[in-house]
Amino acid sequence: MKRTLLKTGDGSYTLHIPEWDEQYHSKHGAIAEALHVFIKEGLYYWSAKNTVAEISIMEIGFGTGLNAFLSFLETEKNNFKIDYTGVEAYPLSLSEVQKLNYTSLLNSSEEKFLQLHDVAWEEKQVISGNFQLTKKEQFFSDINAENRYHLIYFDAFGIRVQPELWTEEIFQIMYNSLKPNGVLVTYAANGNARRAMQTVGFSVERLPGPPGKKEMLRATKR
Repeated sequence: MKRTLLKTGDGSYTLHIPEWDEQYHSKHGAIAEALHVFIKEGLYYWSAKNTVAEISIMEIGFGTGLNAFLSFLETEKNNFKIDYTGVEAYPLSLSEVQKLNYTSLLNSSEEKFLQLHDVAWEEKQVISGNFQLTKKEQFFSDINAENRYHLIYFDAFGIRVQPELWTEEIFQIMYNSLKPNGVLVTYAANGNARRAMQTVGFSVERLPGPPGKKEMLRATKR
């Protein structure tokens, strides 16, 4: 599938899939969206309510590695300790990733960002003393974790192009994967997705969305 580089509203790049007319991130700002949805309303929200030695995070759609990299940077700024699992059915090539400009905009290490993509899949990798990464090349429907994660970043492609990723079946897998009181955050605010989350047992909140988007969703396993 062809992917082209697209500059978003905050100056950061994302990848565009012409066949679907779909982007990996918001065209209004890739970094801005990730910081708002996954870091502010996900990581910060969860960590403010819980005290654990290590936060276990699963990302649905590892993609460009932006969410993982921002989470890694938080371990350096706030001394979080994170065990991160990124699930991706169609990994990007290193040559595609090298075109992204996240590290220059974030004034951070290009070496560390590329390391997230360069390390081997299917086995836990130590990126730093406070950040471990496991990348799994896997379809989301094949995830079989039980009560394992504190937090899920649900960053799948949109319901318009991949409705099968926003169903009760998928959200049941997400629910099962979370520990009690675990949290799932996503950029989406689609009513069908919200109802699917509620049907499998999540308590769902509508929250103000990132730039260019009115709302997003946060779901808690009760």
